[in-house]
Amino acid sequence: MTRRSGWAWAAALWALFIAAHILVAWLGWVEPNAPRNDVTNVYEPWSAYAIRGQGIVGVTEPWVYPPLALMPMILAQLFTPLLGYQWAWIFVVFLFDAAAFYLLVGGGRSRSRRAAAIFWIVFLVALGPIALYRLDAVTVPFAVAGVLLIRSHPVLASSLLAMAAWMKIWTGAILAAAFAALNSKRRIVEGTLVVSAVVVGIVALGGGISFLFGFLSMQSSRGLQAEAVFATPFLWSAIAGVDGAGIEYDYDLITFQVAGNGVAFLADILTPLLLIAAVALAALGLIAHQRGVSARELMPPLAMAAVMAFIVFNKVGSPQFQTWLIAPVVLWLVWDRRRALPYAVSAVIIAACTHLIYPLFYDLFLQTDVVVITIITIRNLLLVVLMLAATARVAKLAIRHPVPITTLAQVSSDAPPHP
Repeated sequence: MTRRSGWAWAAALWALFIAAHILVAWLGWVEPNAPRNDVTNVYEPWSAYAIRGQGIVGVTEPWVYPPLALMPMILAQLFTPLLGYQWAWIFVVFLFDAAAFYLLVGGGRSRSRRAAAIFWIVFLVALGPIALYRLDAVTVPFAVAGVLLIRSHPVLASSLLAMAAWMKIWTGAILAAAFAALNSKRRIVEGTLVVSAVVVGIVALGGGISFLFGFLSMQSSRGLQAEAVFATPFLWSAIAGVDGAGIEYDYDLITFQVAGNGVAFLADILTPLLLIAAVALAALGLIAHQRGVSARELMPPLAMAAVMAFIVFNKVGSPQFQTWLIAPVVLWLVWDRRRALPYAVSAVIIAACTHLIYPLFYDLFLQTDVVVITIITIRNLLLVVLMLAATARVAKLAIRHPVPITTLAQVSSDAPPHP
């Protein structure tokens, strides 16, 4: 491909990327159930209180998020006088997205990178306003940049992933996958530790060290959110009229949770199951790496399986969690486009189903409408299938016979692929 045609591709992709952000931001204003309300009712007050010295969540009081989550909320305040807080939030999200998109697309000459860019654009539109009007939207570009740089600049990449993890912990799954799959383990640990030390130091200086991990205890004590994967049987129990089964509102956490026989027990064991799944996947990845499996072959399915485990075994299950799919799919498309295609298509279907559930038909979902519950069941089954398929791929790599010593250095090279 010539440089001119590459730049034409890049220009077209950028136009679509900008248009997608405008469209999805606008949908947040016209679609039902106020998908942008968290920005106005939660993020704006938290950041305003911090700026005015009225209290810093996560430092002067317990918080549901890790402490660095306040950073993008405060950044949006810088543009609020010109744009208003909601559009200022969208502008901040777009700036981060644009930086990662530029890193992805470059000169537009790589077919695999173009495919990954198209996937990101389509996924964004399919998921709708929840893809932008939530804190998770800020972590996505950090994760995308991290996976794109993880082999060429592991310290920088791990720093970006660690920063995202101190906003929403899910990117820790990608960090763990990178540590298991790559040779540059020491540099990955260095980047992670430096960022973590800075965050902990700032919180300690503010006198909030006792609240540093408060988000973990707050999450572990909550019930089973209605959209979570493991909540699906209780939704069908409600439809069947099982006594005590249904959806209830938690006023403390501002979310809907399922009720029914066994819900409390299941909610209690999901977090331990998530930890077990994460450790098992890391162990499988380390085994595969030690047996000489190349990073290009190992890391995409391992990152996908780890992120999917964070979604499937999560008792929260918020619709914006589906944005977590973007980074592992982008990674896989860039490194191995053909093998990644089924995952990319499935991710877009998951996003579209989620959009239908929230915000479009959330009222019917809360009424346990059969059609809407069927949609979320399909969505949740697809999430499980993706996790199992990616895990099976990692397991297959882990149990295959060690490669000959003479080729070990060749297959375990961390040199970037040439898509």
